[in-house]
Parts: sequence; C-alpha cells; structure tokens
Amino acid sequence: MTASVLADGENTAMNLARIGWLTMVIASLIAVLVLALQGYYGYAGVTLAVAASAAINLT
Repeated sequence: MTASVLADGENTAMNLARIGWLTMVIASLIAVLVLALQGYYGYAGVTLAVAASAAINLT
C-alpha cells in the first residue's frame, strides 16, 4: 500500500463564511416550504429569491 500526496486545494476544510451561507440557504429553503404549504405564495417567492441570492455566494 502506498500513500499519495493530495494536490493543493483538494480535501480542504470548509471556511466559516461558507458554512454561514450554506446555513442561510438551507434555512431559507425550509421557510419557503413552510410558507408555501401555508398558502403564503408571495412570501415564499421572496424567500426563494433570498435563498437564491445566498446560494450565489457559495460558489
């Protein structure tokens, strides 16, 4: 069995800012689901736009 060396950028830890944005996206998507199920389609649409805006920051 031989050990291999990973190239730079592979298997690196996720930074705190990215974890924050990912949490925001997940929370927003949960809120979209709840709002849509309750019939608040306008608020669900706005919250979906917030989730999409936060998801842009993940890239």
